[in-house]
Amino acid sequence: MTMTVLVERTETLCNGIKLLQLIHPEGQNLPTFEAGAHIDVHLGNSLMRQYSLCNSPSEQHRYHIAVLEDAQSRGGSQYVHQHIQAGQTLQISAPRNVFSLAQTHSKAVLLAGGIGITPLLAMAEQFLVNQVDFQLVYCCKSPEHIAFTGRLSQPDLRDKVVFVHDDLISHPELLQAFLPSAHEHHHLYTCGPNGFMQTVFAQAKSIGWQDAQLHQESFKADLNTQTHRHFQIQIASSGDVFDIPATQSITQTLEENGYFIPVSCEQGVCGTCITHVIEGEIEHCDQFLTEEEKASNKIFTPCCSRAKSDLLVLDL
Repeated sequence: MTMTVLVERTETLCNGIKLLQLIHPEGQNLPTFEAGAHIDVHLGNSLMRQYSLCNSPSEQHRYHIAVLEDAQSRGGSQYVHQHIQAGQTLQISAPRNVFSLAQTHSKAVLLAGGIGITPLLAMAEQFLVNQVDFQLVYCCKSPEHIAFTGRLSQPDLRDKVVFVHDDLISHPELLQAFLPSAHEHHHLYTCGPNGFMQTVFAQAKSIGWQDAQLHQESFKADLNTQTHRHFQIQIASSGDVFDIPATQSITQTLEENGYFIPVSCEQGVCGTCITHVIEGEIEHCDQFLTEEEKASNKIFTPCCSRAKSDLLVLDL
């Protein structure tokens, strides 16, 4: 189910990042959201993309999303930057959260890589309200790439923010300065490129942080083809069998062969492409299905997920 919102204003935050302020067309409150939540945004080029809400969850009259223009994008970010203007309306989903805060904190560390600042800023706002001790470490290429400078420089927040312009992937030891000992009820939240988040988690684990204390968000499925293997799929209704190479998704292969599964996000976030599996073992790479649904081995997202077995038989 979608709802209509009005783009009340847009703003260029910094080099390549555009802010959209979304409100109810009739001035009513919008559905509440939790820190870490995102919305699906339906774009005019028939794409749907997921963007984190980056304003305070205490605000019910507006949503803020910030979009980085990415030359390597699949069309979503460029459409936002080139076509969406104040005064337009958009169709969006209600907020949903796959990056929730833990229930109890004695301290939190927020580690943002680039545009990954968006959900972590909403978390910082919530920690201020809840009076939780936290530090926000914002890693970006240069001062010109810092978004939300106005908010981050305000008195209630500026002393809790550290800016880092070094390459932490190449120099992971620099992270140790920002990682306290992992006492009970300490939690670490990170968002950014996959390599950045992997580096953060590796460094945290090396000094004793446990999996239950580490939280991440990524709207990109793990598409590292170096770890992917070749397998086959079979269409149950026709018996057709197709090879799926390590470098191609199931939906891409199917489309090339005349079978069309509706896709939208192409990253395993929206659930548009969910397909039933009759036989074979699934390698889930999505963020949409619950752990129980994944364990059932009956449905999957063929836009990004793959096979552990040599063959998957699809209910198509």
